[in-house]
Amino acid sequence: MTYSQTIAEARSAITPNAPTWSGIEAENVARMRLQNRFRTGLDIARYTAKIMRQDMAAYDADQAQYTQSLGCWHGFIGQQKLISIKKHFGSTKGRYLYLSGWMVAALRSEFGPLPDQSMHEKTSVPALIEELYTFLRQADARELGGLFRELDKAREAGDAVNQHRLLGKIDAFQTHVVPIIADIDAGFGNAEATYLLAKKFIEAGACCIQIENQVSDEKQCGHQDGKVTVPHEDFIAKIRAVRYAFMELGVDDGVIVARTDSLGAGLTKQIAYVREAGDIGDQYNSFLDCEEVDLTAIGHGDVIISRDGKLLRPKRLPSNLYQFRPGTGEDRCVLDCIHALQNGADLLWIETEKPHIGQIGGMVKRIREVIPGAKLVYNNSPSFNWTLNFRQQVFDAWAEAGRDVSAYDRARLMSVDYDATELAAEADERIRTFQRDAAREAGIFHHLITLPTYHTAALSTDNLAREYFGEQGMLGYVKNVQREEIRQGIACVKHQNMAGSDIGDDHKEYFAGEAALKAGGAHNTMNQFAA
Repeated sequence: MTYSQTIAEARSAITPNAPTWSGIEAENVARMRLQNRFRTGLDIARYTAKIMRQDMAAYDADQAQYTQSLGCWHGFIGQQKLISIKKHFGSTKGRYLYLSGWMVAALRSEFGPLPDQSMHEKTSVPALIEELYTFLRQADARELGGLFRELDKAREAGDAVNQHRLLGKIDAFQTHVVPIIADIDAGFGNAEATYLLAKKFIEAGACCIQIENQVSDEKQCGHQDGKVTVPHEDFIAKIRAVRYAFMELGVDDGVIVARTDSLGAGLTKQIAYVREAGDIGDQYNSFLDCEEVDLTAIGHGDVIISRDGKLLRPKRLPSNLYQFRPGTGEDRCVLDCIHALQNGADLLWIETEKPHIGQIGGMVKRIREVIPGAKLVYNNSPSFNWTLNFRQQVFDAWAEAGRDVSAYDRARLMSVDYDATELAAEADERIRTFQRDAAREAGIFHHLITLPTYHTAALSTDNLAREYFGEQGMLGYVKNVQREEIRQGIACVKHQNMAGSDIGDDHKEYFAGEAALKAGGAHNTMNQFAA
């Protein structure tokens, strides 16, 4: 609906009550409606689900059309990310938000910093989803408010050309609200608990929920040891629970990302139930590390399974967990992915130990032999040492091609001594094109970095503390922060405006007219940043 149509709609709502609503201006109502396009989290979830489905279809048609996101742990961080994207690229198309359970645990728990083991309050995740969208909606209101103010000035100046331009910008306004891929960990309990929590996610605005195949009460970060997976039927029950939550709330095209940690998970808590030979439970059990026994060798308390007429004793640890055979991780990942896609998942997430396109692409190729349209969400994780990994990949490629690598020590390739070398330059180029190459060669639809803003906050704070508390004093802030904000056009240099002072002034004028006591007068120090 255009700006003029929104005004007309507001005027028609006011007219029947005109004698008693004499102070209500239709254009002010229209502006407030445009600034608050999304009334509920479900409005957001339905809107963003359609965007994500469109993006998935675009990727299927052209694998250069991959999507990206950064993990954000606070509404302000997410807001500033989207403001920056609009400033630099003019559009938010293909750019999402990622909500990391790791960062919720480390930064948002009432217990204080926690490891990524699902010990944080389960409601803290939907609370962060709601917070992120509150800040994104405020970014809409702020930017539109600025356009409305410019329009008023153009009218006062009688500048018809500028009025026409600004009306066009208002009508073409692109919201900061984008899809969130939200991490529900392993579901925080049984399938019913997963369903109830998924509803909270969706009601807060999430159109996409990522769930992993670890045991909920044994959950570990995907880049740590000690991961324990569940049989496929247990995981599928939780995928169905999430789908039912989407359907119940009317987000019929909600997206489910099924994550497998099997590549690094060598343990299981359960032996899967087998109905018949070759079924999914039997396939899961076939990866167990077992030894053949006869009836006379069965010990007290042993667990025995039968397969193909043989009695097998799965290796059980003192923790009461069972272990898989070494080297079966990729096969288990492929089976996990195929079964998840056959049972309601839309996208896959394979948690790997390194960013290697050949490894990822090899698994995706096997999955696509069964599910041709399979595509991935991939964690471009800060847990990887990207510099070392890619320098070693180049080293290995050069060595395999017969090039002389005697000038390089493979184990020390992270050293600054190699920064200016040809090998380092080629590694950096591979890192630069990793997302594009992996989208084309490894079926990755969405690239994300789980914890980037955790690291940028730490790095920028360290740099400021070093300068401000050192010899640079106030110059450490002015030169490295404020001056750069001004010169780079960072919106929050006007922090009062970013916090909503201009929106508040507009509302004061709507409500009180000429009697409004506004904050944005001549003595507001924010005016120093107008130049």
